[in-house]
Amino acid sequence: MVSDERVVETAAEAARNVVFSRFDRSTVKDVDVTVTFEDGILEVDVYLNATEGRNAEQVADDAALAARAAVDDLLN
Repeated sequence: MVSDERVVETAAEAARNVVFSRFDRSTVKDVDVTVTFEDGILEVDVYLNATEGRNAEQVADDAALAARAAVDDLLN
């Protein structure tokens, strides 16, 4: 059985990996990854403020999706 803490850590790491694979750390003004896992329900929220020209909102969405996929892989 996988602990809730491990699920949260896995999701947060996956989300951050996506953000920093697409943006240099120096261009990220703020990133906040919030993950909760209670009663088998995963919630992931990613806020990203970056100075680069890329679409930060899309990258944040992609990061949240990656977090969910990483948890799916962990649990299956």
